[in-house]
Amino acid sequence: MNIKLKQIGIIKTPYIDNAPYQPVDDEKNNFNIIIDNKFTEGLLHLEDFTYVYVIYYIDRLKEEISMHVSPPWINGKMVGIFASRAPNRPNSIGISIVKIKKIIKNEINISGIDVFNNTPLLDIKPYIKELDSKKDSNYGWIDGLKGDMDHLLMHIRGIPHRYK
Repeated sequence: MNIKLKQIGIIKTPYIDNAPYQPVDDEKNNFNIIIDNKFTEGLLHLEDFTYVYVIYYIDRLKEEISMHVSPPWINGKMVGIFASRAPNRPNSIGISIVKIKKIIKNEINISGIDVFNNTPLLDIKPYIKELDSKKDSNYGWIDGLKGDMDHLLMHIRGIPHRYK
């Protein structure tokens, strides 16, 4: 089956060569989604939501895809690609949840997002509290890692920190 996706805009970020592993909510730089003009009408009432899912094409991958990965913060433990959030996936599709700051015409100013400048935008969907927040979610295999969970979460989120 041949599947075609349409780019509906681009994501503007300050990241040229390095980007965080996960979105950093309180990042002070400017982050914007620019929607192609022909899709601007689709933004009607989007500003009523606090958060949105941003779905994008990861266009700068250079590494080969492997079905097993070892995130850098877990000391060599191997997990399946589908049990990870690694970017090198069979389909180069990424998803991030970001906060809407303001919308002016076809431009959405958002909180920090973990993508390079000019990343192709595929879709936007509203984050709806009762549908998207699962009270019984867990940390999966991360629960079995030895160490302080707060420290592990800093690694997962890509937040710079001092080692204990």
